[in-house]
Amino acid sequence: MPRVWDVPVHDSTRVRDARVAAERAAALAGLDEKRTASAALVATELATNLLKHAGGGQVLIENVAPPVPAEGPGGAPAVQIAAIDHGPGIADVPAALRDGFSTTRSLGAGLGTCRRLADDFGLHSLPGRGTVALARIGNPPGGGTGPARPAGGVRAGGVNIPYGGAEYSGDAWAWVRSGDRLTLMLADGLGHGPEAARASTAAVEALRGSAHLPPAEALRQLDTALGGTRGAAVAVAQVDVRAGRLRFAGVGNVGARLREGDRWRALVSRPGIVGVHRHASLREEEAVWADDRLLILHSDGLPSRWTPPSDAGPVADDPAVTAAVTIRDASSPARPVRDDTAVAVLTPTPPDRP
Repeated sequence: MPRVWDVPVHDSTRVRDARVAAERAAALAGLDEKRTASAALVATELATNLLKHAGGGQVLIENVAPPVPAEGPGGAPAVQIAAIDHGPGIADVPAALRDGFSTTRSLGAGLGTCRRLADDFGLHSLPGRGTVALARIGNPPGGGTGPARPAGGVRAGGVNIPYGGAEYSGDAWAWVRSGDRLTLMLADGLGHGPEAARASTAAVEALRGSAHLPPAEALRQLDTALGGTRGAAVAVAQVDVRAGRLRFAGVGNVGARLREGDRWRALVSRPGIVGVHRHASLREEEAVWADDRLLILHSDGLPSRWTPPSDAGPVADDPAVTAAVTIRDASSPARPVRDDTAVAVLTPTPPDRP
């Protein structure tokens, strides 16, 4: 079961906790000494920034798959470090990423250092709404995220928060590739805790052997694989990049929203629990996949009245940044997430990126 570290940062003692969590995640990911040190430094800088500029926030650390999957079982994991706050925001994001920029009379090298050390780095901030800074660090090319070229211009990423500061989340997301088909899945194990995590982990493992299957058939395979667990709600979305088509099927209460231009469309799952009892028929929905599309899958840890972001900014961001922004905007310090909460995002690569 994958470990998730949720570190609330409200005083200087928790900065050390973020650094230690990054070191432990790096050990689990098999990072070498140099990359482990980089992960620890990035976690320290982001946690310190939360205290300096936002009055506190949270740091989420976990090992994730590359944003661009390789053919077959996938690449080595990377350490993902996300800092989320509901502070005043950053008025000038490009300036904040320049070395020497500071609003607190410090050296101002924190975010610039993070961007240089990370394989992937994203920053999203709006005045009055808060900031998300996210970094991924893997081993050098051949063992980490690296500058991999997106398959057909499609990327995926996600963020996972365990309920009540637990070590493991009952939610999990994964994505796999088979030729021109790229499949994103989010599983929400029934309840929370270790048994829920065992169910969602079984779904992730089963997906790796189902990359070549359409969503409805993949769900049938997962139903068999989850037998003996408490079961899970599961949503599966697959993009055929050559055909420009998205196919979707889901069982249970995993939410799915597809952005088509300037509007959002809800994709409907069927009632049931994968591995326990599922809907008798698994009908797939289909839609065009184009450069203006963005898909968000989320577990029911988000508030029931959550609505997708109205601004166009997150579309161009790293998909994991968009996932973190979704969680930030759907919660607050006074209204934290109410269950294990995972958000996974599928998005085209902006045309100005390789």
